[in-house]
Amino acid sequence: MEENMIALKSQREIDGMRQAGDILAGLFHELETYIKPGMTTWDIDHFSYKYIVDHDATPGELNFEGYKYSTCVSVNDMICHGCPSKDILVKDGDLIKVDTVIDYHGYLSDACHAFVAGKASAEVQKLMDVTLKALYLGIDQAVVGNRIGDIGFAIQDYAENKMGYGVVRDYIGHGIGPTMHEEPDVPHYGVPGHGTRLKAGMTITIEPMINVGDYGCSAPADDGWTIRTLDGSLSCQYEHTLVVTDNGPKILTSFDHQLDAKYL
Repeated sequence: MEENMIALKSQREIDGMRQAGDILAGLFHELETYIKPGMTTWDIDHFSYKYIVDHDATPGELNFEGYKYSTCVSVNDMICHGCPSKDILVKDGDLIKVDTVIDYHGYLSDACHAFVAGKASAEVQKLMDVTLKALYLGIDQAVVGNRIGDIGFAIQDYAENKMGYGVVRDYIGHGIGPTMHEEPDVPHYGVPGHGTRLKAGMTITIEPMINVGDYGCSAPADDGWTIRTLDGSLSCQYEHTLVVTDNGPKILTSFDHQLDAKYL
């Protein structure tokens, strides 16, 4: 799609998306203490649904293209789109990724946060740390005049070339608001100086999915949604919605204001 066809958001739209992002961040703070061994991924989804509607918002994923849940809850080797289930029991040390979209009076924000049920192993903690750093390296490149390839290259160069992990190719970030998936596509791999040029007012998600092993993905599971690593290795994801501004990228879904201080 041509760059001039990408909608640039007004301050009113950005403010609305930030309100949606604040609700989403609040949910993640609650989930940090809620998620424990012994519950099911359906419990996590049910808790999230209640939190969202209690805050005068709507789960944007619910009924999206037939999806039946308010969140995607992906465990261990699930890369993304994990369908909550009463049959998936959370065990001590499990790596849980919760991805959801908040619709607050028509304004959308999208984010994913990784949690550990109980105590994290050294392997899980390292993967989480690398994935989170990769996210921020990508956000650093979301400045006016840069191109989409600069974001992807920063993530890939660190996570894949320096750390030896696999950066998922099949699932990527995207523009957002007022619909969930808009142009431009935002891959987490790329070539510097290539792709759509970033302009002030663009709202995008950056959401690297990083595998301990190969970057390959399975086909969707029998539920039609859940995606796993091909080699059975662990996968992690973090995601923010942000707006490109003349003063640098501004995160709209901050769940750690100390960590995100320079982006607020």
